[in-house]
Amino acid sequence: MTRTRTPVVADWFAGEGEDFRLLGTRCLTCAAVFFPREDGHCRNPGCGGGDLAEVPLSRRGRVWSYTDGRYRPPAPYVSDPELPWEPYTLIAVELAAERMVVLGQAAPGVHVGDLEVGMEVEVVPGVLHEDGRTIWTTWHWRPVEVSA
Repeated sequence: MTRTRTPVVADWFAGEGEDFRLLGTRCLTCAAVFFPREDGHCRNPGCGGGDLAEVPLSRRGRVWSYTDGRYRPPAPYVSDPELPWEPYTLIAVELAAERMVVLGQAAPGVHVGDLEVGMEVEVVPGVLHEDGRTIWTTWHWRPVEVSA
């Protein structure tokens, strides 16, 4: 049976390989960029605009902060309670062009000891969870010098 690849959150990312991007929205009045995307109104309190356009975010940014998750998070995080918990690394990445910080998991095999504040990372496609019918896709951050 073929498993369906399904984004964990629809319309937050798209593409494959070098074309993979996080998707945000930009206010056409004040040019503010939002991620997660905003589809209803401009979140800038000083702007009365409401016309928003989808924009791909920068593929690369710099590590702003990082940590590791050493405990099993509560629902809606999906994990098998019968399996031992595997710590994972979280990275907050500053996207200079968008003037924002985006949080995400590190790519498999990237650990806290591999990271430094200010190092360049890139967004890559990832998998959050797999079951018999679905591969739940997401994004990961990976240091630029590390290849897939």
